[in-house]
Amino acid sequence: MLRYVARRLGFVLLTLLVSSMIIFFATQILPGDVAQMILGRFARPEAVAALREKLGLNEPVIVQYLTWLGNFVRGDWGLSLSTNNSPVAPMVWERLKNSSMLASVAFVIYVPGGILLGLWAALRRNKIADHVISVSSLSLIGLPEFVTGVILIAIFSLKLGWLSPSSSISPTAGFIEVFPKLILPAVTAALVSLAYVTRMTRASTVEALYSDYVRTAYLKGLSPRQVLFRHVLRNALLPTVTVSAISIGWLIGGLVVTESLFSYPGLGRLLLFAIQRRDLPLIQATTLLLAAIFCLSNMLADVLYAYLNPKIRFQ
Repeated sequence: MLRYVARRLGFVLLTLLVSSMIIFFATQILPGDVAQMILGRFARPEAVAALREKLGLNEPVIVQYLTWLGNFVRGDWGLSLSTNNSPVAPMVWERLKNSSMLASVAFVIYVPGGILLGLWAALRRNKIADHVISVSSLSLIGLPEFVTGVILIAIFSLKLGWLSPSSSISPTAGFIEVFPKLILPAVTAALVSLAYVTRMTRASTVEALYSDYVRTAYLKGLSPRQVLFRHVLRNALLPTVTVSAISIGWLIGGLVVTESLFSYPGLGRLLLFAIQRRDLPLIQATTLLLAAIFCLSNMLADVLYAYLNPKIRFQ
């Protein structure tokens, strides 16, 4: 098991190295001069040239990349060009904390909920409950996030007045304090994933219920409860567990629409802010951090799948 994890970790490090190259060289071909953007378009050419020399922008691209990567590993992520040269690292870590809180609430909503609904639909196959769950999940998959969010705001904020339509929070606020403002964006983000998990769990559970090993378990005299928990769930939930682990990266960095709709200061919204203002240090740091989160979530999915699937041997 440890050797398997070590191999997966090595693959993650290699992937991150390649991702860092792509991110750095992609940002280098973007239009605009970093020194000019820092000093402003009316800066004198002598001042721009001096700043380029100070920042190492006159060095070969390979040297710039190695310097940037070394600084990034040591925690020096540069200065933001669009926020008065504020350090990038504290800004990104603050937004990561916010995104993690939102992702945790959404994850707790859709993973257990989707598994329970999928199991219920599979156990009531071709009955009214199955049809209701299937139609509802298909409807949720077809709705974009901004439509779902607007509907939730109209019902729970404007009509009922239970929750705030804005999820803007204080940088120093803790989880308990901001939890009421996390509900609407978390539900918005969770509904589409809830539908996917429900349908995936239903399909895999139905397939497992009609498999040979389940019929053999019944012939051995096991009760339906024992068959369900010992044989069906362990195999039926393998795809669900894998997809749920992979979705962690999307929950932390991919909720740009949801965060923008509810004015929530998350990592995805920060990346959008950096792209709109061509803030290269902020784009590089945020993108590489998101790449690391996606790689680690994929590694977690692989490890969980290997742990739950007895067919995989650890060598």
